[in-house]
Amino acid sequence: MPRHLSSDRLLFGSTLVLVLFGVLMVFSASAMMAESRFGSGYYFLSRQLIWAVFGLLVLVGFMHSNYKRLRHPAVVFPAFFLQLALLMAVLLWDDSQTIRRWLPLGKFFFQPSELSKIILVIFLAYFLEKRQGRINDLSHTLLPVGFLTGVTVLLVVQEPDLGTAVLLVLTASAMLFAAGMRVIYFGYLFLASLIPLYFLVVKVPYRWDRILTFLNPYSDPLGRGFQIIQSLTAVGSGGMDGLGFMEGRQKLFYLPAAHTDFVFAVVGEELGFIGCLVVLALFGVILWRGIRASLKCPDEFGRLLALGLTALIIIQVLVNVSVVVGIVPTKGLPLPLVSYGGSSLVSNMMALGILLNVSQQSG
Repeated sequence: MPRHLSSDRLLFGSTLVLVLFGVLMVFSASAMMAESRFGSGYYFLSRQLIWAVFGLLVLVGFMHSNYKRLRHPAVVFPAFFLQLALLMAVLLWDDSQTIRRWLPLGKFFFQPSELSKIILVIFLAYFLEKRQGRINDLSHTLLPVGFLTGVTVLLVVQEPDLGTAVLLVLTASAMLFAAGMRVIYFGYLFLASLIPLYFLVVKVPYRWDRILTFLNPYSDPLGRGFQIIQSLTAVGSGGMDGLGFMEGRQKLFYLPAAHTDFVFAVVGEELGFIGCLVVLALFGVILWRGIRASLKCPDEFGRLLALGLTALIIIQVLVNVSVVVGIVPTKGLPLPLVSYGGSSLVSNMMALGILLNVSQQSG
């Protein structure tokens, strides 16, 4: 049986603080826009609160459910093929739309790729444990892993959602490395990815525009470079301690996606460098406790599961923050637990619920 929650109060506490903080920042970043578009400044706040409560129930449920149940074939394989079916359903639901990422769920919308992140980590932890000692076997381990991961990634790319696809590849790579895959194979993987990346980035106009904008956003300050310039302006104007909560200016119809992908820019403007450091420190606690849980876990499945879920969250944090401060091109990944979005919030809380259970049982 799992230990009491107090065995990892740091991980739980950091998660809860980030979720509550996220609700406040979503309200601050969206109130004026919500009032203008929907007639109520509380539109996004109320929806985020609903998802936060639901996510907390999901987190507590998985936290008190033995993670070893997830390694059963009757769970792993149906879950894996379910996420493939949901990803295909997204592509078939409404082919009149250019972007197809959501399925209707009553008055809300559900993004299957968020669930795919968790299920892929569980599947890889199960599969790699079964191949323990034969990780570098090309025909029995690497090719099956590459094929099954590739199918998921390909479906996500078709939505199109290259950012999430890259996240899946990086997370799978981290798990393979932890399982003992030789470094030389990563070199082969990188070389093999160059051709598809060429066609997915260079040959797709809007993605190539993002690269050009990243290299010189001021070449088109009122067009392609507008968003990143406004983001840098928000972060820079916050100074050391910020302008104060709700006092940010860039969110007032200047910074696009202020409550979603660029909420960290609002944090920087309103709470300053100190506020940004506190947020990153809380994610640092999640990284620390996740690695600790992985290192102390007595079984290979739990070790890889904890590492994969930790990597999944932290890679998103690194990419999102890097986009906001102009280190990497725009990717469209939200800041876990903080950005507005029900699917992302619930899936990340599910991941942390599983991670909490692994941590509790790891001592």
